[in-house]
Amino acid sequence: MTGLQNSNGLETADRYYAQYGSRAKELKNEGRKVIGYMSALTPVEILTAAGVVPLRLKGFMDEAITKGDAYMETIVCPFVRSVFDAAIKGRFSFMDGMVLPHQCDSMDRTSDVWSYNLGLPYWHFLNVPHVTDDPSIEFMKEILRVFIRTLERFTNAKITDEAIGQAIDDHNENRRLMRELYDLRKSNPPLISGVEMMKVLVAAMSLPVSESSALIKNVTEEVKKRKAPADGDRKRIMIIGDQIDSAAIAEAIESAGAWLVVDDLSIGGKIYWPEVDKTADPLQGIAERYLRKLKIATTFVGEGNTYEENLEARFGHLRERITGFKVDGAILFIYKYCDPYGFEVPAMKSYIESAGIPVLYLEDEYSTSTLARVKTRIEAFLEMIA
Repeated sequence: MTGLQNSNGLETADRYYAQYGSRAKELKNEGRKVIGYMSALTPVEILTAAGVVPLRLKGFMDEAITKGDAYMETIVCPFVRSVFDAAIKGRFSFMDGMVLPHQCDSMDRTSDVWSYNLGLPYWHFLNVPHVTDDPSIEFMKEILRVFIRTLERFTNAKITDEAIGQAIDDHNENRRLMRELYDLRKSNPPLISGVEMMKVLVAAMSLPVSESSALIKNVTEEVKKRKAPADGDRKRIMIIGDQIDSAAIAEAIESAGAWLVVDDLSIGGKIYWPEVDKTADPLQGIAERYLRKLKIATTFVGEGNTYEENLEARFGHLRERITGFKVDGAILFIYKYCDPYGFEVPAMKSYIESAGIPVLYLEDEYSTSTLARVKTRIEAFLEMIA
């Protein structure tokens, strides 16, 4: 594990954040196969059980899109275009394959662009359903079986139920460890800043699960030894969104005079709270987690008889985080042209405000070049709730 068990946790996280994908590239050079994937809907347990290195692909907010726009219209999600731009420039040239799940139009309608232009040895489109009833669970299990068969052909190795069960245990442990680190943000002031936490989250998704868990343990042990900073008189903010994978946004919030104490992001709280239940058929537990437990904007959750009951089923976890982390205000941050999250904004904003929490709604580009105006709005929001 390249000394991770004894390394300085935050320093290591900062390095993997800054040199994203460097560890996967090292493992590729050691003979491992690297499979990149997009979205929280990709079942990483299956990739781990296959013995490959899962690498969640990210964009680069501080880099202009210079090649990707020649392949994708500018109305495509700026995050998707940024990731594709990085890939087409060779940023992920060490990948052996890629998995793209059925999530939103920007991913679905550009899947052929990815597969044709990257020309990877392995490519798989994961046809994840968007409803959560029992027939959809059965459909999802069959989709997982197809996914497993394609990986078995690619790796020339059998993926057993035992291997999947072990992968489930490893990823559930990883999620528990990350939640323990989140808990250190409940104090006032938090022991770990939002900027530091964002770097840990991004670094963790670039590592195999065992190394990710070792990193989180090191960071937790390091942070627990800290004395709480003196400036505790700041508003405590929760950020909600999808593919926010840059510490620059956390920096904009905290440099404006707040603490970023918790999130509901698809690289953060959204994926680290739900676990896979251990079931006789491991695919049952995986299917239920990715369809029913993950609260993704593109997944229809209709678990109540009334509108209010449906809202509680979909957003109830937000109320728990608001209470547990003593949140003073919420920032709803989505990227332009992100229709699924855009459609959710009115209901989500109404639900959060019903819990007595003021909400700032931001819609912006996937670029650090626009963060100055974002910070101005955040500063005004903090003055309003002071």
